[in-house]
Amino acid sequence: MAHYDVRLTGDPDDFIAHFDQAITTTSVTASREHTVDHRIGDARMLVGNYERFSAMGSSRVSLSISVLAVGSEMAVSLVSSGGSQAMFLKLNTFGEESFLEMGVRAITGYTQGRTHMDGDGR
Repeated sequence: MAHYDVRLTGDPDDFIAHFDQAITTTSVTASREHTVDHRIGDARMLVGNYERFSAMGSSRVSLSISVLAVGSEMAVSLVSSGGSQAMFLKLNTFGEESFLEMGVRAITGYTQGRTHMDGDGR
């Protein structure tokens, strides 16, 4: 499992549309599997799950995005997993790390030219 967290500002609908387009057009095997959109008061939680085939692991990997939005403030988390064919130990993480990097590039593409972005992590 690999992860990335960032806080940024923007319109959540625009951000998710950008992210979805970036992920599904970057890899011929990438697809959006499911999305949810919850609202409580001023808070909004958007969750999406994507999958793609990883040639390195000869298996599918997943990438989940979670966005907690209040107004234009967003906390975004990406989590990728899968790709290993080992039964007890995860030996091959190339596919999930590559999918995570694809998601990070999508976020970077959205944030270029914006004035507020804080933090990141893996």
